[in-house]
Amino acid sequence: MTDETPDALRYPPQDAGRRRVNRAGAWAAGLLLAGVSAVVGCRAADTDAVTPVPQLLAFLPWLTAPAVAALLLALLARWRTGMVWAVVALGALAWTMEPYGTDTEATGPPVSGVRVLVSNVQFGRGTDALVDILTREEPDLVFVAECDYSCQDTLGRATLKDAYPYRRAVRAGGSEGSLILSAFPLRAAPTVPATMGMPGAVADVRGHPVRLQLAHPMPPLPGQVGVWRRELDRLRDFVAADPGAATILAGDFNATQDHAAFRRVLDAGPLRDTARLTGHTRTPSWPSSAPAPLGTQIDHTLVSGQFSADAARFLKLRDTDHRALLVDLTLHAEHRDR
Repeated sequence: MTDETPDALRYPPQDAGRRRVNRAGAWAAGLLLAGVSAVVGCRAADTDAVTPVPQLLAFLPWLTAPAVAALLLALLARWRTGMVWAVVALGALAWTMEPYGTDTEATGPPVSGVRVLVSNVQFGRGTDALVDILTREEPDLVFVAECDYSCQDTLGRATLKDAYPYRRAVRAGGSEGSLILSAFPLRAAPTVPATMGMPGAVADVRGHPVRLQLAHPMPPLPGQVGVWRRELDRLRDFVAADPGAATILAGDFNATQDHAAFRRVLDAGPLRDTARLTGHTRTPSWPSSAPAPLGTQIDHTLVSGQFSADAARFLKLRDTDHRALLVDLTLHAEHRDR
């Protein structure tokens, strides 16, 4: 063909169409990979950055889906750079999804078994379902978030007072009310300041003091990421104030192991996540309406080195969007050097 040959003859329509499809596929793959890479990069750099990174970090494992989609688009578009980029992004995702923290267990003579239940009852709506769980499972310590006035009154009725004669509460309405119930004697401890109630106490477990702290920082919604980070930092400060003490820090953290602010709480003790110790690192606790394995784990029971974790179960409660977490612990008189 000469230079004067019409474009329609030099480039058949099907080839031009193919090039347009390839370009579109490459652009789509690039956009997907840019988003995934930004979030994974923040996770690797140990920062929660700014919106929308904290929100996406909560669902980090599910970024595998857009990464795989980008790889397929790059293959279809014959975009070699995109293929390599997608493979690297998937490898980085796999690396960042490794469980965080230590899984060493306590040693020494056992002092007492301690059964702990954590539940967010969503503005008190799940209170009746929680009562059923308490009656059936008989936990020793109960951490209840979003326990409003009605919830606290229900959990204070005579039949439950016999099982839980000791309690510490932030009495408030809506999501701000919180409550710790205990079969062990409690003495008062400072409340960690927060938008929603985070009461604390010291339990006497067979003669051994155990610090208890309920966690319920603000969620990392757009415009509230700074508040969320500050309130998690206050929980970190609570842990760091006495890192050698026997401690149970439990509740709705509105954070996962993929959030840097949550990892700082773990590192302050150091504390160990009982879900990891019992093989439930990625078991979702919210939203409870999502089919398994969708969702994310934002409800945790964190313990110091004096505790071993024997079992954990995530229980679905009606009328609340959180699964409850039931953990069987053993308190030991001494533990390994950390």
